[in-house]
Amino acid sequence: MKDSILGKLQMLEERFQELEALLSDGDIITDQTKYRELSKEYAELEPVVKNYTAYEAVVSDMHAAALLVKDLDKDMREMAEEELRRGEARKCELELILSTLLLPRDPNDHKNVYLEIRAGTGGDEAALFAGDLFRMYCKYSERQGWSLEIISANHGDHGGYKEIITRIEGREVYSRLKFESGAHRVQRVPATESQGRVHTSACTVAILAEADETDDIEIN
Repeated sequence: MKDSILGKLQMLEERFQELEALLSDGDIITDQTKYRELSKEYAELEPVVKNYTAYEAVVSDMHAAALLVKDLDKDMREMAEEELRRGEARKCELELILSTLLLPRDPNDHKNVYLEIRAGTGGDEAALFAGDLFRMYCKYSERQGWSLEIISANHGDHGGYKEIITRIEGREVYSRLKFESGAHRVQRVPATESQGRVHTSACTVAILAEADETDDIEIN
């Protein structure tokens, strides 16, 4: 990893530690506006620092293994070399994660979303596919600890949905789902097909970031 990136990570780690101290300060706790501001910054830095700490541990373990390789017998040397290979793979994985976390954030990443699924081409099978997609997003939301509320639903004649709109609330929902927007297609033998032919069906998915609350606008 480049020295410039490591330097930035060290600075973020120091800021994270500073925030930990500030958030336990009585004066900050009583200032709710400041407390929320610092808590938001703390939450944004937490995954960066967590993965950077893991990266440092892997690098340290690899350094120790590299020193031991020269002094061990054959069997132990092979174990140390295997540890180095595993460490290198993990190190590359963490470098990719950290590089992604350091990219400029989308200002909407922290927001809740509205998820819209609409059946497209494929008739009844498209509606069934829309139902499959909805259940998939339900299960994913459950695993992430998010809450999901159905806003409106237009059921298909043979199951599924012609259209369904839901609101998903939780941490970093938009950042996880924003790339789901677009056309989704499936090729399969549908339950409605009696002759075993493969059908192609499509649905459109829209992920809309929830708008911030605004004060009532007075029109004179």
